[in-house]
Amino acid sequence: MGELIVIRHGQTEWSLSGRHAGRTDVPLTDAGEAAARALAPRLARHRPAHVFSSPLSRAMRTAELAGLTGVKPDPDLLEWDYGGYEGLTAEQIRASRPGWDLWRDGVVPGDAGHPGEELAQVAARTDAALDRIRPLLSDGDVAVVAHGHLARVLTVRWLGLDASASRLLGHPHPGTLGFLAIEDGQPFISAWNVP
Repeated sequence: MGELIVIRHGQTEWSLSGRHAGRTDVPLTDAGEAAARALAPRLARHRPAHVFSSPLSRAMRTAELAGLTGVKPDPDLLEWDYGGYEGLTAEQIRASRPGWDLWRDGVVPGDAGHPGEELAQVAARTDAALDRIRPLLSDGDVAVVAHGHLARVLTVRWLGLDASASRLLGHPHPGTLGFLAIEDGQPFISAWNVP
């Protein structure tokens, strides 16, 4: 059985500044493109049998620069819809909402393009993606190119944990890999935040 390779897209101006980029299609920076290219040799050794990506350009471009082919856009891999917090940093949010924690407090509704999502909705999307991915692991490794918070939710759902356990994982750095596997029928994280 193959591993599930979770790839966080390369750096964007918003990830660099700590702004929440859910559905806003922010392009990769030059450093983000370089990091995506640097993933190619490691991913070539794995040769994923299937590749899925968030349809946003920062994820699709990361897949392309990393040398992945046959990439299928999957809307279930979109980042959390941050609603009214789209484009804000955690510090800006906490200025009006002291002690705010995304995993505990969620987001507030935004405009029509950013209505916002509850954590349970994000978890339902990752569960749907995992339901499609698990059977494909019999063909070999499967790669997923996604976003920071989404990758954390996907990973804890892989482990069979409640989505709120996502707070226990370190935020994956842009342009890094995570490896999820199964041993003796039990899911585990074999590596996380690998450059």
